[in-house]
Amino acid sequence: MSKKTKSPLLLFLGYFKNHKGLFAIDVLCAVLIAAVDLAFPLITRTALYDLLPNNLYTTFFVIIIALVLCYLVRSVLQFIVAYYGHTFGIRVEADIRADLFRHYQKLGFDFYDRNRTGHLMSRLTTDLFEVTELAHHGPEDLLTSGLTILGALIVMAVIQWRLALVVGLMIPVFLFVVIATRRSMSAASKNVKAKTGAINTEIESSLSGIRTAKAFANEDMEITRFDRANAQFKTSKREFHKAMGRFHSSMEFWLCSLNVAVIGAGGLLIMNGKLDYKDLITFTLYISAFINPMRKLAHFSEMFANGFAGLNRFAELMATEPTLQDKEDAKVLQNVSGAICVEGVSFAYDGALDVLRDVSLTIQPGETVAIVGPSGGGKTTLCQLIPRFYDVSSGAISIDGLDIRDVTQQSLRQNIGIVQQDVFLFADTVYENIRYGKPDATEDEVIEAAKKAEIYEDILAMPQGFNTYVGERGTLLSGGQKQRIAIARIFLKNPPILILDEATSALDSVTESKIQNAFDQLARGRTTLIIAHRLSTIRAAGRIISIADGVMAECGTHQELLEKGGIYADLYRTQKGN
Repeated sequence: MSKKTKSPLLLFLGYFKNHKGLFAIDVLCAVLIAAVDLAFPLITRTALYDLLPNNLYTTFFVIIIALVLCYLVRSVLQFIVAYYGHTFGIRVEADIRADLFRHYQKLGFDFYDRNRTGHLMSRLTTDLFEVTELAHHGPEDLLTSGLTILGALIVMAVIQWRLALVVGLMIPVFLFVVIATRRSMSAASKNVKAKTGAINTEIESSLSGIRTAKAFANEDMEITRFDRANAQFKTSKREFHKAMGRFHSSMEFWLCSLNVAVIGAGGLLIMNGKLDYKDLITFTLYISAFINPMRKLAHFSEMFANGFAGLNRFAELMATEPTLQDKEDAKVLQNVSGAICVEGVSFAYDGALDVLRDVSLTIQPGETVAIVGPSGGGKTTLCQLIPRFYDVSSGAISIDGLDIRDVTQQSLRQNIGIVQQDVFLFADTVYENIRYGKPDATEDEVIEAAKKAEIYEDILAMPQGFNTYVGERGTLLSGGQKQRIAIARIFLKNPPILILDEATSALDSVTESKIQNAFDQLARGRTTLIIAHRLSTIRAAGRIISIADGVMAECGTHQELLEKGGIYADLYRTQKGN
């Protein structure tokens, strides 16, 4: 059974096997603690019946000292349970988080189009916090409490079966109360987690857009949005706390009633000569030992409600299949020459209105093709289909005669380099951001890529050179610097196919002119697609196509399209100012 088809509970328990040693130590120590707790009332009964009446004082004090030593050992065992138990829980949580993060990496663009970052972060962090406690205390509490309750009942039944029967009959009532109140608590806990995801989304959105908020002097509006989400969170917490209050009050009533029932029934048996007061004292001691595991069981129920709500959301995500998957017999794309064939391709996001309609295009190996046209016409979408970020709705795209759906996604994307208009830099150093294009690159290779991207001199002028921290999303760099670092990545990757999506849009005219020469050099012998609004960036293109309203409207050289007087000619005249 795969992780995607397992129930949440089986999925959760499957993570125990990698840490079974720690788990065994935790449970063994917990069982020994329970054994010490069970022994104390029996020793007390022996002292009352035999040692004290028979003046065996020496033996009595030896046993007392032995008990002190037992409780010293118990405290050591308690430390082991607390330390290694939580270590076990954290390792289970870390394994779950690692699997979820790896699963995130497999999911496609369409998944991230539908889900906000805050919700995904919440499921990766907040949802799993209670899992540590559930992994540690859950099995331990369930096992030791069960053993303690069973052991206490057996001893009490040996002493006086009638009184043990009273206790035994009250246990099902207690369990019924716990299960009934747990259901409402579980539903409330699930609602809290959903609201936590919502507030995390608002926080993530507000912090990401803090510069925009300040530019528009809209800090108060952001605070209002946050307060609204925070108020919803408080409401959901209130419902959870009500459910928790009902749970604890019901539990305490039945646990306290247990003492009353034992004293009442025991008193009646003493009156009838069927029970000795010493046995009643032993019973009350066992009830004290009995109540603690009952509370643990109730606590486990509460913990289960909290932890399982997060586990359910985890299982739900793990069951989400990537829309795009490699075929079982998918080939590895290698020795790529760069021939691209787009045949009758149509595409629509989520089955809505077509963004592209019946587009056909053949690009020869090493050819440079420019794609122009008005915004929203489908230029970027076409270039996202080639590395298979989305699957075509109809038609086919092939590279070197192989349908891209018949090759592995990894090998396909390894052979395509993309510089996008919206540059993303990681919160790391300049060096690591450039090396992202080739993780095993040497320092010399990184420096050479920086030189080709016309960013080397800028880097040397930075405070720590290549070790300069770029800030969140590269906020400590200028727009042109970010763009050139992204371009340096592609020089380092050195792919046979290039897609330049407004790759020089953030550069000034002087820098653009410099880097255009580097692009011309990089494009030599490679298949290159250039998406551009600024027509000065497509001077190296041997062919230009125009896309408007999802349809390929024109195709030809610069001169041919000017003579046609269509979309390209209009763009050219507009940018030339005549």
